[in-house]
Amino acid sequence: MSENKFRRLKEDRALRDASLALLKADVANLRADLSGKGIGDRLMGRISEGAVDVFDEAVDVANNNRGVLATLIAAILVWFARNPIISLFTDDEDRDGRAANYDDEDYRQEPDAA
Repeated sequence: MSENKFRRLKEDRALRDASLALLKADVANLRADLSGKGIGDRLMGRISEGAVDVFDEAVDVANNNRGVLATLIAAILVWFARNPIISLFTDDEDRDGRAANYDDEDYRQEPDAA
């Protein structure tokens, strides 16, 4: 029975030593990685990697939904061109030839006094 305990103790020590060596290697790799770049560089690297991932995903979605993308772009263009389009269908001059002033009392609606 004592031989079984010694064998198990020897196995446990070997496992402990292997774990300690792995931990020391991980710490050494982490220190080497952190000493190579500053915090700002690492932060910018992560942000740029995230931005590239988002851009790649957006390109994939746009390629899969070209009709929706074309409709969205057309809607945005119409939105920015809304004032010239509206001016084609409205007349901004009064009968006298002067520009309509919508702040005149003729156009102002007063609430009814009750």
